[in-house]
Amino acid sequence: MPHVLQNVVFPLDRDPDLIPLYFDADTWSVIDDEAVRVTEHARLGDVLGRGSMVVKPSRRVSFASYFNAFPASYWQHWTSVRSIRLTVRTSGSGTVLVYRSNGAGVAQRIDTREVDDAAESTFDIPLTQFSDGGWIWFDLVADDTPLTLERGEWSTEHEPVRTGKASLGITTFNKPNYCVDTLTALGEAPELLELVDRVFLVDQGTRKVADEEGFDATHAALGEKLQVIDQPNLGGSGGFARAMLESLDRPESDFVQLLDDDVRIEPESIRRSILFARYTTTPMLVGAHMFDLLDRPRLHAWAEVVDEVPFMWRNLFQDRMPHDFRRANLRQSPLLHMRMDADYNGWWMCLIPLDVIRQVGLALPAFIKWDDAEFCLRAREAGFPTVSLPGVALWHVSWVGKDDSIDWQAYFHARNRIVAGLLHSGVPRGGRLIRHSRRVDLKHLMMMQYYPVALRARALRDVLRGPQHLWETLPTAMPDARALAARFPETAVHTDPETVLHSRRGRQVFPPGEPTDTPSGLRLRTFTARTLLAHLLHKPNPANLETPEVEFGKNDAHWWRLPHFDSALVSAADGSGKNIYTRDRRRFRHMLRDSVLLHRRLEREWPRLAKEYRDALPQLVAAESWRGVLKGGE
Repeated sequence: MPHVLQNVVFPLDRDPDLIPLYFDADTWSVIDDEAVRVTEHARLGDVLGRGSMVVKPSRRVSFASYFNAFPASYWQHWTSVRSIRLTVRTSGSGTVLVYRSNGAGVAQRIDTREVDDAAESTFDIPLTQFSDGGWIWFDLVADDTPLTLERGEWSTEHEPVRTGKASLGITTFNKPNYCVDTLTALGEAPELLELVDRVFLVDQGTRKVADEEGFDATHAALGEKLQVIDQPNLGGSGGFARAMLESLDRPESDFVQLLDDDVRIEPESIRRSILFARYTTTPMLVGAHMFDLLDRPRLHAWAEVVDEVPFMWRNLFQDRMPHDFRRANLRQSPLLHMRMDADYNGWWMCLIPLDVIRQVGLALPAFIKWDDAEFCLRAREAGFPTVSLPGVALWHVSWVGKDDSIDWQAYFHARNRIVAGLLHSGVPRGGRLIRHSRRVDLKHLMMMQYYPVALRARALRDVLRGPQHLWETLPTAMPDARALAARFPETAVHTDPETVLHSRRGRQVFPPGEPTDTPSGLRLRTFTARTLLAHLLHKPNPANLETPEVEFGKNDAHWWRLPHFDSALVSAADGSGKNIYTRDRRRFRHMLRDSVLLHRRLEREWPRLAKEYRDALPQLVAAESWRGVLKGGE
């Protein structure tokens, strides 16, 4: 009996921006090494249903697209499947052409079939030549009458290694509308629900999902599969740990699929991730890529890694992300044909085998930030890799309109990165981690951003207290960090329409694109020394304290520009208003001294702390420990 691994699908909603992710109906050319769309052959109106569309007479549509091409290299590398069958059901006359690519993105035609009337075309394709990368896809070309795709699917006769279902774990904090949309999409995806044992909605907010309009209808559609769990806000790690814990008690579940709340899902992607996990030769984590919910053809995360020496996360080929599929689709993007190995996957969507959790434990009690990366690193050390699987993705609110490095989350960025480094870095004293952390403090201080420096100092002090502080601060670290903001006027976003803020010298304007004035080498050292001395020795001009000296757009307010001024108006990341940054010599002196001493102490005590945290890790992530925290009051 064939097992359908991947269905050809079309968008759930009629959003024209989604066209390039599902089919490529364009003729492309290349101008100055850039892909350029020449002609459009099909529109969203040609989509007839979830799995069908019509190709107009004498037109051609390619399914060399993110969601409908088959990621052959990943199936060859991570599973023992060595043959795949493409089945294309059509009505009308035309031609089906099947292509493959290699790891360099070079396309090759591998089969062709003419069709007439109602036809079912099958193509058996070996998965034996995709070691470095490559996809398989098909094109449809209509004759002088319309050609309709009734259904397309990729299947195999190969039996899966595992047959269990997945429980889904959704963690939310005051995003009830998003959650109802997600639950509704799940309830309308019967092929997915066949693979789902339970849907755990862990509600940690004050605006309850159960009170949202539309919840009752979607609850009725999901029935007993849906279980809503209310608990105090313990962050993403607390919510996902609860989903892990509940899934461990489900005999029919072999996996838990973690999903963030502020997302829009593609149900077929969840189905694909579960099936892929069933086929992998050894248990492994199956992660999803992330598209921007507010700019839906733009891909922000493909394969993410943690660089060992600075111990910092990033995308592979960071300079090529985000990728906009409107500007270059799959056929025009050779990089996306390469098989890329990931160190971790964000928990916006990540499937974890329960066997992995039983062996390595649950999430670290980190609240937010680095809990996903730390878990994947821990799993890898135990022999369970992570794959970010192409064709498996969702839309998540991106970080374009955010700057969480300067709000209350700065505490968790700093603390959890250092804790993860203590747990997993193989480089003496974390390599460049401490030096980089010290530089981050310097940049914030020079930019007159004192609140994140205060949070980072608190983070270092907590790390130095030892691993038990993670449990002690789990329910309090976030509210305490937010409360601290009241002591720092720069955190206020000025939005009052009756009081329009102006600066004495006007807005500083710079050419768009990548900055060309970034200091480096000797110039960087000279700039840093002069800035530190100026901020230490010289008082700001009183006139600049009364009225901001200059104004910067958010994207222009870099760390090497702001230090030249006593005060500045800077646009908020989301464009809602402006922050006022003002130089405070006394605060600068105190915080600079604090930063130097704390980082010096961390460097001196790193070996001892690393041993303490590693020795404590089994208890920090144990199911019994989490059960006591999460269910102790029930």
